[in-house]
Amino acid sequence: AQPKAPAHPKPAANTPAQAPAKPAAAPPPPVPKAGGRRRHALLALSFVVMVLAPILVSAWYLWTRAQDQYASYVGFSVRTEEVGSAIELLGGITELSGSSSSDTDILYKFLQSQELVASVDAALDLRAIWARADPEVDPVFAYDPPGTIEDLVDHWSRKVAIYYDSGSGLLDLRVLAFDPNEATSIAHLIFAESSEMINALSALAREDAISYARDELEQAVERLRAARVALNSFRTRAQIVDPTIDTQGQMGLVTTLQAQLADALIEVDLLRETTRPGDPRITQGELRILVIERRIEEERRKVGLGGGVSGDGSVFADLVGEYESLVVDLEFAQQSYVAALATFDAARNEARRQSRYLAAHVRPTLAERAEYPQRGFLLGLIGLFSFLAWSISALVAYSLRDRR
Repeated sequence: AQPKAPAHPKPAANTPAQAPAKPAAAPPPPVPKAGGRRRHALLALSFVVMVLAPILVSAWYLWTRAQDQYASYVGFSVRTEEVGSAIELLGGITELSGSSSSDTDILYKFLQSQELVASVDAALDLRAIWARADPEVDPVFAYDPPGTIEDLVDHWSRKVAIYYDSGSGLLDLRVLAFDPNEATSIAHLIFAESSEMINALSALAREDAISYARDELEQAVERLRAARVALNSFRTRAQIVDPTIDTQGQMGLVTTLQAQLADALIEVDLLRETTRPGDPRITQGELRILVIERRIEEERRKVGLGGGVSGDGSVFADLVGEYESLVVDLEFAQQSYVAALATFDAARNEARRQSRYLAAHVRPTLAERAEYPQRGFLLGLIGLFSFLAWSISALVAYSLRDRR
């Protein structure tokens, strides 16, 4: 039997064994560049220049050079007093008080006006008050005299702060000065000038309210005077007080004569029926009828022509028409005068019932310690804005570098 072959042949003796793989060598550490250190140094230098230096300079100035300032506070509002009758208000409540927003807006503008600044400066010498701290020592908060009125108005906006609540109509002021008494004096004078301005506005509004009614009343008085003069001139010229009364008398006489004429006609008719023709009574009756008819015609002619009634030959009917026209003018003038007088009285009473005045809810205060300048607050603001400016500048610089 033949021997079986091995399943797996053995490797030859002379085949070399495989060597294990060696690990890869690690890369050398990066060498720091000199440009990175320079950028960090520039960033730190910019932080010192833009943040630390302004803070240190501001702190030095605020605590060593800035002078203490005292604040005086005053608050007021424009009120409108409306007084009505007890009947209208049902129960005797006769006074209602409210604020006038339009007047407050006017006062708000007045408090910032050059007119007020000039008036206060003329009374208190604002240039000397706000230059009491040496401008060479404290050039930021002190006023540098003399300056123009525009410079003083600009400095006024820094020393007089105005807070206006348009909803309630309240005005609050803060006045700064280097002396507490001077700050209070400025606040008192501002309140006095504002009150005087509101009183002037109230007087102007009152005059406007009654000026139209006064003009109407003057015109009505002049019309009434002219109507009376015209009527008196007519009576003097015609020598008749009231032509209508004379006309009524004349017409009454004509009516009486017509009644007598009717009686005479009836009497003559009866005589003709009862007596023979040629009776002297009939002749007398006819003569009486003729006389009455002539008299009626004469009276009617007087009423129509007025040959001797007015004394100047004027037509009596025309005189009556002219007189009635003058009477109508007089009555119209009287009614116009009464209406104008009632309107004037109502307008004057209404103007008196509505008056403006300045009501102070905070009287000018006198400070006992200096509250300004607010050194800590100002230093914090300077530091915050300096840091924000430095941060934005750094971000812009890095973004420009990355784009390159």
